[in-house]
Amino acid sequence: MSKGLLKKLGLFVAIGTMAISIVGCGGNKAGNESALESIKQKGKLVVGTSADYPPYEFHKLVDGKDKIVGFDISMAKSFAEDLGVELEIDDMDFDGLLVALQAGKVDMVFAGMTPTDERKENADFSDIYYTAKHGFIVRKGEEQNIKSIDDLKDKKIGVQKGSIQEMLANEKLPDAKKKALGKVTDLVLDLKNNKVDAILVELPVAQFNCEKNSDIALTDVILEDEEGGAAIAMSKGSDDLKNEVNKTIKKLKDEGKIEKFVIEANEMVE
Repeated sequence: MSKGLLKKLGLFVAIGTMAISIVGCGGNKAGNESALESIKQKGKLVVGTSADYPPYEFHKLVDGKDKIVGFDISMAKSFAEDLGVELEIDDMDFDGLLVALQAGKVDMVFAGMTPTDERKENADFSDIYYTAKHGFIVRKGEEQNIKSIDDLKDKKIGVQKGSIQEMLANEKLPDAKKKALGKVTDLVLDLKNNKVDAILVELPVAQFNCEKNSDIALTDVILEDEEGGAAIAMSKGSDDLKNEVNKTIKKLKDEGKIEKFVIEANEMVE
């Protein structure tokens, strides 16, 4: 082996050692600061959501300004107040929320998210704070032809990408065609434009959309998922943060405020 090659190998080893050292130092720094301490230190809670899902979260003009509101947002405000920090909302497509959480772009996810086993592999979840059923929306007049899940097996079903409804549609209607989009508003538009035959969304969301759109209607077919309910997502290993979140959830439940938030959110929907 030549001296030149030995020098090159020595240089590579040195660079590799430096890289490991740098990575190790960075990892130790992050590991020594818990998720809860990080939020308190920066004085801000950054919450990821997908604000197209009334009454959970949606856009509304308030005093001439576009704001994100909903009962998930009311809960996020309560948690930020309990921590004594400011609240910042980051709006994005639903299927990008856990990716943003893993990348450290948001501290938590408030988005009516069901803690499935698959999602638990990538995030920690709070206690369940709200449970809802799921319904199918079709074009007005067609609801009379949909009396059971079997009546939908040959239909094209629209679902929100990455949602529990996408999983339910694949499970309950394996042979039906599916179309997954990022936003519920786009699904409703596709339904009206005959690009899908039905859309599956959470029941409060279905009821809201049918009340606001006279040309669509809710069928009698209701689905329940065994995972059941919405929870708040956090980065893996956020035990201290999860404990604080669960304390706030329990307090809000005991005080009857979650039901109050749901009613207030529904009243804000236009």
